[in-house]
Amino acid sequence: MILNLPGQVRNFWRKRRAFLVFLLLFPAMAQAAPFLSPAAIVASPSADQLYIACATANQVAVFDTRKRKVTRLISVEAQPLGLSLSSDGKTLFVTCAAAESTVCIIDVGAGKTIAKIGAGHTAMAPALSPDGQTLFVCYRFENAIGVINVAARKEVRRFPVSREPIDEAMTPDGKYLLVAHHLHGGRADVEVVASKVSVIDIAAGKVCREIELPNGSTLLRDIRISPDARYAVVTHLLARFHLPTTQIERGWINSNAASLIDLAELRLLNTVLLDNIDAGAANPWGVTWTGDGGLLCITHAGTHEVSVIDFPGLLAKLAKVPATPASASNPYARGVGDVPNDLAFLESLRRRIKLPEADRGPRAVAAVGDRLWVANYFSDSVTRIDLSSAAALPESIPLAAPRPMTAVRRGELLFNDASICFQGWQSCASCHSSDARVDGLNWDNLNDGIGNPKNVKNLLFAHATPPSMWLGVRSNAYVSVRAGIRNSLFTVQSEEKAADIDEYLKSLKPIPSPYLVKGALSKAAERGKKLFFDRAVGCADCHKGELFTDQKLHDVGTVGRFDKASDRFDTPSLRELWRTAPYLHDGRARTVQEVLTTFQTGDHGDVSHLTAKQIDDLVEYVLSL
Repeated sequence: MILNLPGQVRNFWRKRRAFLVFLLLFPAMAQAAPFLSPAAIVASPSADQLYIACATANQVAVFDTRKRKVTRLISVEAQPLGLSLSSDGKTLFVTCAAAESTVCIIDVGAGKTIAKIGAGHTAMAPALSPDGQTLFVCYRFENAIGVINVAARKEVRRFPVSREPIDEAMTPDGKYLLVAHHLHGGRADVEVVASKVSVIDIAAGKVCREIELPNGSTLLRDIRISPDARYAVVTHLLARFHLPTTQIERGWINSNAASLIDLAELRLLNTVLLDNIDAGAANPWGVTWTGDGGLLCITHAGTHEVSVIDFPGLLAKLAKVPATPASASNPYARGVGDVPNDLAFLESLRRRIKLPEADRGPRAVAAVGDRLWVANYFSDSVTRIDLSSAAALPESIPLAAPRPMTAVRRGELLFNDASICFQGWQSCASCHSSDARVDGLNWDNLNDGIGNPKNVKNLLFAHATPPSMWLGVRSNAYVSVRAGIRNSLFTVQSEEKAADIDEYLKSLKPIPSPYLVKGALSKAAERGKKLFFDRAVGCADCHKGELFTDQKLHDVGTVGRFDKASDRFDTPSLRELWRTAPYLHDGRARTVQEVLTTFQTGDHGDVSHLTAKQIDDLVEYVLSL
């Protein structure tokens, strides 16, 4: 019967029948199309195309801005977390993040990869030199910047930098490279704890300055340079970690900020809050300017908004702030040091644009003329915003056919979603970062009393290693998730939402340590492994099993000045120890070396008989887990 149908109809039914057979035989594969998760975006010089890095699909989408649709998908090696386009628009550089990353060079016209260059651990945020000859790449988990010779197609050197370089921007003259560090690299139990921006002098081949941000600056994201090359802006949180978490209003726990850097003097100009007095602007992420430098645009990944700021107006207002603060003669005067605490500073200078309900998790952003294009990580869409008209409504454009979220995907969105927080001040990711790890700070949460701050714990394997919290005050992570919604987000949410967050946290997988050599322990780590399991050292007495914890509370001689003498502390898993500094329950140890030397007690294993080299080997092993 089918054979008697016209050719086109017959072919249609053949294809449909083959597809139905595929669904019956391979249902799991049929449903396995990955979410896209757009994480980076760059526009072509002609502005008719956008290149969008789709992180969880291992693809780069080519988006036609006139047709408003994806016209091509280019597969790449691994998670594409960064894009850089040559000035002529012909060559696209894509950082594909993995333990052993790859930089893919794509011929845009042909739509295919023409070269692959080996790179360091978790390569991201590529920056091309003005002459197009050199590509600089952040190696996030190696604390380094890789320098790639484009013509030779190989890495030629590395700059060591501070902890977790997550984004970078090069001055148009090619003289300086500014690097934003996601986390601070010091202790957490001191008065000033803040991440920084490193400045690399390219000609000298070294970091020439580290620009300190205000106390509490953490979870840095994007850094960009203004069109006139006079300023840089970096987005970050401003944590009020010295205060007990008794309330959330007015940024009591976390406020959300952008810091301005004066490039002529390579110094911090000031830090402005992006929140309103009664509405937080959680998790600032992407930064861009309109071409004339008139508007500074910042995405808010937690509240699903974009801030559009009158940048010349902001500079003018900052210039009028007196250098000196209040004095006896004028107790109401406000100085430059008050700006990072002023929730009304952007009043009349900024408009907050809510994205359509369909667009969740705005991260990367690009300005093309008077149009703004926002990549939405969780909704696999872009938002088009017409900046020429305040009355124009943002337009949501899907990048792929919609598909229902899984419980894990919903949970990841909720973990990063500040709309489930009172007034949108923060999300779970405001203290645990977007991937449920750490912010490197001590917080005085009220679950174990007041006045005894504790270091933020990695949530990897949290559900598999009860009890929860440093003092074990929560019986397990299921209880902690629900208590966290009540006590950290200050709202009540449905059990379904809490269960989705559980599923997301349980889905987390450890990232391979940068201390591994081609995926295996180094010779030093192998020696350290023998010491770790030596009964005379005693590490494995408590850090046992596959997750390296006995799930018990112990007195290991680390009771501090804010603790009770009777306090006993949870044995943390040592998985991913390499990325969770600072160490111990109060973050007093900057490194694992300090745990085993400066802060070592006889109750916390016994390394007194080990040589310095043996301690180095032991450290190498635990940092390889």
